[in-house]
Parts: sequence; C-alpha cells; structure tokens
Amino acid sequence: MANRLFTGEKVKLRAYRKEDVELALKFINDPEVKRYLTPGIPYPLTLEDEYKWFESLSSSKDTYSFAIETLEEGKYIGGCGIDKIDWKNKVAVVGIFIGNKEYWGKGYGTDAMKVLIRFIFEQMNINRVELYVYSYNTRAIKSYEKCGFVKEGVLRKRLFRDGRYYDEYIMSILKEEFDEIYG
Repeated sequence: MANRLFTGEKVKLRAYRKEDVELALKFINDPEVKRYLTPGIPYPLTLEDEYKWFESLSSSKDTYSFAIETLEEGKYIGGCGIDKIDWKNKVAVVGIFIGNKEYWGKGYGTDAMKVLIRFIFEQMNINRVELYVYSYNTRAIKSYEKCGFVKEGVLRKRLFRDGRYYDEYIMSILKEEFDEIYG
C-alpha cells in the first residue's frame, strides 16, 4: 500500500512497535485520558496487560490497531483502529485516543480519523463507519463532525461514571458521504 494511504497533514498511522508499549501504558493509566476511554479497559492497566495486548495485535482479522505518530517529530501520541468489522453488511466500528495531552485540541485526532476512514473506505470496501462517544466528550464530538460523522442516536444514561449517568452517542459516516466530502 502506498505511504500516502496512512499519512495525513499532521500525522501518520503505523503499526505499533514494542517500544510504544510503555508509553501507551502511561497514556491509558492517566486518569484524565482514561475518562474518555471505554470502561471495558481495566484500570490500572499493568505492563504485563499491555504487552499481552501488543502480542495479540496480529492474531485478529477483524480488528486493526494503529499507532498515531506526528509527522514533524515522529512522536507516538496515541492510537486508533477498527474495533470490529461486519463484513456481510460492510460496517466497521472505529475508536481513537490521543494519549499525549500536549496534542489535545490541535487537530491531530481529527487528522488521524480522516486518515483512518480514508483507508477503510478506499481499501476495505466498507459502506458504513460508526463510533460511540460519551456525551461529555465534546472535543471528540466536534472532531468527528469535522470528519463528516453525523450523530444518529443516543444511548440514554449508558455510562455511570463519577457518581452520575451519561449518555453515549452513536455517530456514523457512509461511503457516499465520504465520497461527497473528500471526493
């Protein structure tokens, strides 16, 4: 695949490397970062857990994980990927996190998501990409909307965190919408 395929304006997506594992662990165990991640990730995560995850990356045909690296510095700042694929209906579920807080709110996550959905639509013959995001993650919601995702549903009071319930939104972008925006 061409290098352009995994390169945006600010970031490139690449395979995870063993040397990313300790920094990934630091990101995921940061309470401020953890607040935006799925509650299914154990907390705190151990180095052993993270190495097991790293070793499992190559075993699944329906999940893809990418490290997000800045173009200017070659710095690992987070991750994104395809969490599951429904090949029959051509639907992919994606997720993303920027673990290095110095890069929050500066367009790195938006750029990484654009690269990811370009790969999915142009190379995988997928018709629909969807994601789930908590209602309090307004920065991410704005980022996803910039990429072309639309909010299409609310899972009311889906998450209990910090002593209260929060809604979870489902957002999606279709191949035809992607083609119209990014043509």
